[in-house]
Amino acid sequence: MRIGNIVVQLNFRELRSILRQITLLLPALVFLSACSAVPSAPPPAANAANPVAEYTLGTGDQIRLTVFNEPTLSGEFEIDASGTISIPLIGNVQASGKTPRELEQAITTKLASGYMRDPRVNVEVLKYRPFYIIGEVGKPGEYPYRNGMNLMSAVAVAGGFTYRANDQTVFIRRAGQSQEYSYPATTTTMVYPGDIVRVGERLF
Repeated sequence: MRIGNIVVQLNFRELRSILRQITLLLPALVFLSACSAVPSAPPPAANAANPVAEYTLGTGDQIRLTVFNEPTLSGEFEIDASGTISIPLIGNVQASGKTPRELEQAITTKLASGYMRDPRVNVEVLKYRPFYIIGEVGKPGEYPYRNGMNLMSAVAVAGGFTYRANDQTVFIRRAGQSQEYSYPATTTTMVYPGDIVRVGERLF
């Protein structure tokens, strides 16, 4: 009987230990399940080799407009909250959602409609809208974008990873997208103007 009692006690202790381990692991399993819902980055777009050349303008971008031989029409403009710029002579022009080349064409078309003969227009991006980085970095917040910025340089600007950070995978919601995707935390992951970068917390 004593032997039987000892066996029962040992089994009960083992069972209690197993239940305790399951309880401790449960939050991690829930977290992993939630993370698995975040899709990996989609296949690169056709213009990924030279994304700045096909950059889509947005609110906060600052451009330099040059209308050749027309200094009164040329100058520096910032795209306002409505997505437009106000140009002398022709008024407001929609800029948000257009590439610099598309904006050139739109301005050229307006100038050619009764204002100028054969206008020549050039649009250059002077200052890109900021990007945002949140989560497990030293100084989360809004930061000026620099051409050619990658994930690791963006993290460095924000004060580096915290000791709790998952420094293997980050989550980015690209400007104009409604969903974030997971990306490797390497120098090959590029950051673009308007991106929201989220650095998660590691499990262990």
